[in-house]
This record gives sequence, C-alpha cells and structure tokens, in this order.
Amino acid sequence: MAVTLDAVVLDRYPRFSLYNSPYAAHDEGAAVDLYPDTGDDGRGGPAPSPVAGEVIDTRTVDAPPKPHATTHDHLLLVDSGEYVARILHVDPAVSAGDRVAVGDSLGRLIRSGFFAPWVDDHIHLGFRPPDANHYRASGSLPLELGVDVCPAAWDGTGTVVEAGETYAVLDAPAHPDPGAAFAGVAATVDGTDCVLDGGFAHYEGGGVLGGSAGPVTLLDRRVGTSTGRTVAWDDVTVRANGAPITGLSLFCGRESVGVKLVCPDQGFVAGDDVTVSLLRT
Repeated sequence: MAVTLDAVVLDRYPRFSLYNSPYAAHDEGAAVDLYPDTGDDGRGGPAPSPVAGEVIDTRTVDAPPKPHATTHDHLLLVDSGEYVARILHVDPAVSAGDRVAVGDSLGRLIRSGFFAPWVDDHIHLGFRPPDANHYRASGSLPLELGVDVCPAAWDGTGTVVEAGETYAVLDAPAHPDPGAAFAGVAATVDGTDCVLDGGFAHYEGGGVLGGSAGPVTLLDRRVGTSTGRTVAWDDVTVRANGAPITGLSLFCGRESVGVKLVCPDQGFVAGDDVTVSLLRT
C-alpha cells in the first residue's frame, strides 16, 4: 500500500524531498519534507496545509537540544478520510475538531532540535492507516509521486548565490523547465538518467527518483547502490575546490535546482566559483 502525492499538493511548494533526512520516518521514502514559499517572512513563516480533513490531535513533543533550535516540536494529526496525516515542524494554530482544506494555514513553521543548522524550514508529512499507531516515529506508508521529476545535468561547477555559516547554495545545475515541472540533480542508475535525492553523503542513504536497482553514478563516480528507489551511499568524500566538506543537500525544485553545499568550515561567500569533486575512499 502506498500513498500518491499528486500535483494538487506538490505544486503548492517550491521544493520537496523524500530522503533528505537522517531520521527513520523517512526510510524508504515514507515521508516527504515540503518547503513552503515563506516570502518576506523568512524563517518562522506560514505553514499551508498539504491535506484536507479534520484535525484529530495536536501534541507537543521534546526535541534534541541544539543552540540553533527550539527544544520542542509539535505533531499534528489530520484525518483525511482514507488516511491519517502526520505533520511536524509547525506551531499549530488549529486544534482537535477543526477542519482544514489544502492550503489553509496550520500555524507557523518552527525550527526544532530535529533540524541540522543548514536545513531550511519545512513541513514534514507522512500518512498512516486509520487503525495504525499515529504517535510512533516510524511506520508511515510509502509515498509515490504523482508528478514527473526531470533530471538536471550537472558538471560539478557553479557560483555561490547564497551563503550561511554552515552552507552555500550554487546557481547550478540549471533547471531544465522552470515553473513547469520539478527537477533535481541528474545521476544515473546502470546508465539510466534519474534524479538524486537526499543528504549525500552525510546521511546513511538517499533516493533515486525515476531510477531502478543498480549502481548509482554522480559526476562520473559510483556513489552508491540502489535497491529500487532507495540508495545506500558508498564511502565517498565530497570536496569543494579541493577541500573536504560535509556533503551535498539534494532536493526537487519547481523553479530552481541549485545544489546546497553543507560546508560549516569553508566560509564561502556569494560570488565564489566552486568546483565539486568526489573521492571514493
């Protein structure tokens, strides 16, 4: 049994990722992180609902203590009729008994201790059958995409267009069809083009969208093995201008694809030209 995320939901968000997380809730692509357009609000922006239905519970949960984040998160449960949606990382402005439509405000986005410092604000979404345990972290149903995701060819180069203390965003690869389709960094599985998703290689694994089982190649290097859609990374070091960095944060974007370098110790600034290379160890 799988739940399909169709265009009605995904097109409301500029970016999404099934695999860019170290937590078990995302294993096998059983949850999606949806990145809303926060506009001028920046962090702590509005959280538009990805589902319609009745709110059946909201619960405050402890989060790991981190200096860049709050010590609490919130779980929202919404009965969509066929499934119960689990939503995290939102300070709720709704309560049990309220009804919401897709796009209605659920509250405000928060940064909890479940976030790494380079992670942008987002809505975590998963689905369970009505008779399942809705409170345990893992156990959500696999998610399928009801939209096509286009591979964006990348040669490993780019210019920094945004930088923070722990990350730098490149202007590359170029989106092949901005605004008309989602796209992500192109990789190959046994020679077939697909889209790579996840934290490479700082998390244990990631995913290939539109791929199959077999060896996964990025920038002419084998980087892992896919068993269906899920990838186990090989032991690979990511380098930027020759220096080792933590990794690459990869997602699917509707307007842009720009790779995010996870690089707490490098100090890149906007305008820097960067060449990414991979070293198998």
